[in-house]
Amino acid sequence: MPALVLLGAQWGDEGKGKATDLLGGSVDYVVRYQGGNNAGHTVVVGDQKYALHLLPSGILSPGCTPVIGNGVVVDPSVLFSELNGLNERGVDTSKLLISGNAHIITPYNVTVDKVTERFLGKRKIGTTGRGIGPTYADKINRVGIRVQDLYDESILTQKVEAALDVKNQILTKLYNRRAIAVDQVVEELLTYADRLAPYVADTVLVLNQALENDKVVLFEGGQGTLLDIDHGTYPFVTSSNPTAGGACTGSGVGPTKISRVIGILKAYTTRVGAGPFPTELFDEDGEALRRIGGEKGVTTGRDRRCGWFDAVIARYATRVNGLTDFFLTKLDVLTGWEEIPVCVAYEIDGKRVEELPYSQSDFHHAKPVYEMLPGWSEDISKAKSFSDLPKNAQDYVKALEEMSGAPISAIGVGPGRDETIEINSFI
Repeated sequence: MPALVLLGAQWGDEGKGKATDLLGGSVDYVVRYQGGNNAGHTVVVGDQKYALHLLPSGILSPGCTPVIGNGVVVDPSVLFSELNGLNERGVDTSKLLISGNAHIITPYNVTVDKVTERFLGKRKIGTTGRGIGPTYADKINRVGIRVQDLYDESILTQKVEAALDVKNQILTKLYNRRAIAVDQVVEELLTYADRLAPYVADTVLVLNQALENDKVVLFEGGQGTLLDIDHGTYPFVTSSNPTAGGACTGSGVGPTKISRVIGILKAYTTRVGAGPFPTELFDEDGEALRRIGGEKGVTTGRDRRCGWFDAVIARYATRVNGLTDFFLTKLDVLTGWEEIPVCVAYEIDGKRVEELPYSQSDFHHAKPVYEMLPGWSEDISKAKSFSDLPKNAQDYVKALEEMSGAPISAIGVGPGRDETIEINSFI
C-alpha cells in the first residue's frame, strides 16, 4: 500500500491542512516529519474551524493514527495546550504517537531565539520566536534533549548542564541576560514526563510495520519548499527540511516505500516573514488577496505578504521534491479579477530567466515577467467537478498545470472540507 508525502510547494500556508484532512478518511496514519509549533494548519469541518500547530491534521479524522516523527521538535506545553483544546471540543486524541527520538524545545531554546532575533535588529530572519531554530542547532551540535531523555533524570540533567554551559555564557556576557538554572529547567521538563508517556513510541518501527501490513501512511510537511534549510531562500528559511527528502529522515521510512509526492499550491502566492518575494504586491490587488483570502498566519497572527502566482517557484518545487501531483487551493479567491497576472519567468540584469536562480543575490534582484490570463466573475464555491468551473477558470488551472510541470489532481474552491474538486484520486 502507498506511502504518500504531502508538502507545501511555495513558502508555506498553501492549505496543507485542508488537503491532509481531505485524505484523512482514506489513510491509516498521518505523520508530521519536521518542524514544530512554528507551522500552522487551518482545517474547516462543517461549521467548525480548527487551528493546528504541532499536531498532524489527521488527528481530526476518526480511525486515523496521528504521529509526531523523530524529525519534529516538540514544545510539551504547546502540545498539551493543543490536546486540551481538541479534547474540550470532543476530538479523540488518544491515538497520538510521539517518537522517543523527537527533540524537546526547552525554555532556554525559546529565550535564545527571542533575544537573538532582537539583537539582529534589521538583519533579523523573521523567526516565530518559539525556539525552533535553537533546538535544531542543539540537535546538530549534539547537546539536544530528546523525548526519551525525560525518563532518565541523570542523563537529562547531564544534557541540560552541557547545553547551558555555553548558552549561559552567551546570555550573560553578550546579551546581558540572567543565567538560567539547570535545576529549574530539569524540574520543569520532568513535569511533562508522566503525561507524555502514553504517547511515546518507537514510531520508526510502527510506521514500517504499518506499511508492511498494507496500511496507508501520509507524511505531512510543515512550512513549504522555499523555506527548506537546504533548498529554500536561505537564510530566510526554517531550520528543517519540509521537502520530500525530509519525510524519510524525519520518520525513518525509506524512499523506496514512497509512491506519491503531492505538492500543495495556492492559486496565488503568499509568504510570512522576511526574505525575497518576486511577485509581492504592494497595491490594492495585494490588499484584496489578503482580505478575501483571509491571509493571516495561523501560528504567528502576522499578515501574510501576497502576490501573484509564480510558475518559476512551482517548477522548482516539482523538481526538488519529485512531485507527482498538485493540489491547487484557494482558486475561489481569484474570482472577480478581469485579468490575472501569472509570473512565467524572471528578469535579472536585463536577461530573461525561466528557472529559479541558484544565486541568492540574483533571486533577490529578480523581477517578475508576467503573462496575463483572463479572469472570471462567477461564484465557483459550489462547483463539484472540473466541468462546473467557468471556462476561464478551467483555462487558468490548465495553464498553471502546464507551467508547473505536474498534473493538478484536486482544486480547492472554498475553505470547507467538501469544497474541493477531485480530478484524480490520490490513493
